[in-house]
Amino acid sequence: YLATGHYSQIDFVNEQYRLKRAFDHNKDQTYFLCQLGQKELADVMFPIGHLSKDEVRHIAVKNNLATAKKKDSTGICFIGERNFTQFLSQYLPAQPGPIVDLAGNVKGTHQGLMYYTLGQRKGLGIGGEGTGEPWFVVSKDLAKNELVVVQGESHTALYSKSLEAIDMNWVGGYPPAKEFKCTAKFRYRQADQGVSVRVAPDRIYVEFDKPQKAVTPGQVVVLYQDHICLGGGTIDSIEMI
Repeated sequence: YLATGHYSQIDFVNEQYRLKRAFDHNKDQTYFLCQLGQKELADVMFPIGHLSKDEVRHIAVKNNLATAKKKDSTGICFIGERNFTQFLSQYLPAQPGPIVDLAGNVKGTHQGLMYYTLGQRKGLGIGGEGTGEPWFVVSKDLAKNELVVVQGESHTALYSKSLEAIDMNWVGGYPPAKEFKCTAKFRYRQADQGVSVRVAPDRIYVEFDKPQKAVTPGQVVVLYQDHICLGGGTIDSIEMI
């Protein structure tokens, strides 16, 4: 077996391995493990998945482990705690360009489109002109090297009603049905959102029970039935409200 420190659980029901949320939902990492399948789950163990973070620390202290009181990591595990923008700039040349609103009015200058994500508010360097509300990234125009922003968290351009996802991995090897209702996450730590799913040969169609903010193509949508992770795929496109 391969044992890892991920906060997740596995059980075996009806001749099938299931990927389950961790006991400590605040630390649950099934979102990142959604690409695992039956072959991988048969040979992996998650020894701390049934414990809370406090219990894990208590065990570490009791056994005099060096990491017992180490601060929780919030960085990307394979690059460590470092400035993400500086890290990317070492490998990708920055291409500054204009920040524009939906009408094409220039509002500022971005440092490179790869440094921004949809829905981002911080780090834009734009003052709260107009209504005084903050600005949010709503899209990227790669051809023009423009970062497009809107003002106000409730702006309709930030919200979508459905998505299509490709490269879908089903943890159990196949979907529960051709059409079904479940919950989904479009980013880590997001609360579960009610959705309706329709399965096609090369993709899935996911309709949201209510509009969702800043769902981003290229990121991962992960599906759940209660505490069971069904699998996940790459968001290929979204339909705005």
